[in-house]
Amino acid sequence: MIVGIGVDTVELARFARALQRAPRLRERLFTPAERERSVASLGARFAAREAAVKALGGIGSLSFLDFEVESGPAGRPEFAVTPALRAHLDAVGVDHLHLSLTHERTTATAFVIAERAAGAGVGA
Repeated sequence: MIVGIGVDTVELARFARALQRAPRLRERLFTPAERERSVASLGARFAAREAAVKALGGIGSLSFLDFEVESGPAGRPEFAVTPALRAHLDAVGVDHLHLSLTHERTTATAFVIAERAAGAGVGA
């Protein structure tokens, strides 16, 4: 069952300017494994965090560092499920976050679906 859907788009030139103006922004928004990626890849990962927050209905006690995007099997993007993220997902009745990313010359977009297994969670 779909619990929430989130989408976000980042304008890459604006995002690049923000990273240049505030160099510590990379540290606040991205994990060490993500920080050296291209601006397009970072923009997509930032969009993924924003889309996840929308799909979950808020960030709760999480930080953006709790939404690390990694490559899963066959290179598909997915969120690394840290203990903090798992606890939050459990608290809001979400079993899995599905993630799709795309970027091109000027923009990066992420789409997230928060899913609860049929028969699980609230009222089950």
